[in-house]
Amino acid sequence: MPKQKIRIKLKGFDHKLVDQSARQIVEAVEGTGAVTSGPVPLPTHIQRFSVIRSPFIDKDSQEQFEVRTHKRLIYIVETTSKTIDALT
Repeated sequence: MPKQKIRIKLKGFDHKLVDQSARQIVEAVEGTGAVTSGPVPLPTHIQRFSVIRSPFIDKDSQEQFEVRTHKRLIYIVETTSKTIDALT
């Protein structure tokens, strides 16, 4: 029977919260005896928006906003039934 591999991808706007969640998942999985790899930081996706400040004229006056999506990847290589129960 082949070994089961699990890949968990976390996405969020707050990098501290994403790191904290990844750390909690790794601690829970390693407590069951499974082998993990990661969290691997993936490239941050930056989405930028330009909005005209005035409601009518003055196109030269614009405001810029951005949304950053932080991503982490966790590999769980050697899983057990306890590992699956810990993740649910």
